[in-house]
Amino acid sequence: MPSSVPKNSNNLGTKSTVRMRQNWYIHMCYTRKDYSECLKVIEDQLRACNGQSEYPLYIKALILRQQGRIEESLTTFQAALCMNPLNVNNLKQVGRSLFLLGKHKTALDVFEEAEKLSPEDREIWHNKGMCFLYLKQYENAIDCFDNANSIRRHETTYSQLGRAYRLMGNEDEALRTYLETLEVVPESSDILTTVGLLYLKMGNNTKAFEYLGNSLTYDPKNPKTILAAGSIIQDNQDMDVALVKYRVAATQTPNSPQLWNNVGMCFFGKGKYVAAVSCLKRAVYLAPFEWIISYNLGIVHLTVGQYASAFHYFSTAINLQPTYARAYMYLAVSLSKLDDFENSCAAYDKAIDLGEDYLIHLNYSITLMNNDEVERAKNHFLKFEKLFLALEDSCEIDEDVTAMANMMRTAVHF
Repeated sequence: MPSSVPKNSNNLGTKSTVRMRQNWYIHMCYTRKDYSECLKVIEDQLRACNGQSEYPLYIKALILRQQGRIEESLTTFQAALCMNPLNVNNLKQVGRSLFLLGKHKTALDVFEEAEKLSPEDREIWHNKGMCFLYLKQYENAIDCFDNANSIRRHETTYSQLGRAYRLMGNEDEALRTYLETLEVVPESSDILTTVGLLYLKMGNNTKAFEYLGNSLTYDPKNPKTILAAGSIIQDNQDMDVALVKYRVAATQTPNSPQLWNNVGMCFFGKGKYVAAVSCLKRAVYLAPFEWIISYNLGIVHLTVGQYASAFHYFSTAINLQPTYARAYMYLAVSLSKLDDFENSCAAYDKAIDLGEDYLIHLNYSITLMNNDEVERAKNHFLKFEKLFLALEDSCEIDEDVTAMANMMRTAVHF
């Protein structure tokens, strides 16, 4: 009796089995990161089936993207998607490649199509949030990140949620988010460092140092954490301990301008001005548009009596950051030392326009007194006294400020 099974059925079964074995081998090579062998097997299989094999195309696209060939990976993912339009993984990877190419609006449209196929997929909501974040639609981004976390909480999503709040200027909500993240991943060095930096920005140095210390417990060589902890130690005038911390960070990030800036100011605090200038000049070489480095170089040159160099660096700092009042004040001091009284007064006036500061009025009164402008000096010294008394209980006052104030008080007969 003739069989009803087609004669080529064994061939079809054999081909299917071979293809599955090849897919298994492709997967094994990919997970082992043996990409050259993986691509070789993929190309052989695609030739054998005239390019009509979804899994090899998918893996090939992943490898191309890891190699930085984003546009080629996008084309390959799209080929896999054409073969199976209902595979949500293909849609997600097409969206991811579009996102990496900076096509955030198009990527968002793709992720919304993926959401229709799998509305409870955490990655889709997270990626939608990332698209909204780069489109600067922060409220929508926050909603997407919240939805992603409601499906399954994840450190990356919390981190981006906190970032969205910070971009909106809501530091308190960002801090709350990061603290909530620590409930999920209490040993995350990056999150602990971020919390520490937020507390540092808010002026709570004790809390900042606590979280930075916890971060260093889990990752003692994290340069970002070391830099932040070192800056707190440096603010407490313990320069030697801070330098020890920075030495560890220097082995990890030898080309960090922030690191060399802090090291330079440590040497400045120790009175080693040549070393300070050397470190700060390295910092300004690495980051010529960081205004604070030029400002610090101005401070060092002003301290050692190199007034023309101080004028140069303060001018640079002002060009990069024209709203910082004390830069104008120190520019005025430099001009005064260079016997340019008129422009010195103009710089002081600009500094006062940017913000009332007791130190500006004190230095202005000294400059005026040195140029026989006694009445104007008295007026500015009175303003200094008023601002100084308001700060005396809440701020640490530099001894030099107190000494100069006493000298001026005698000079103007107060």
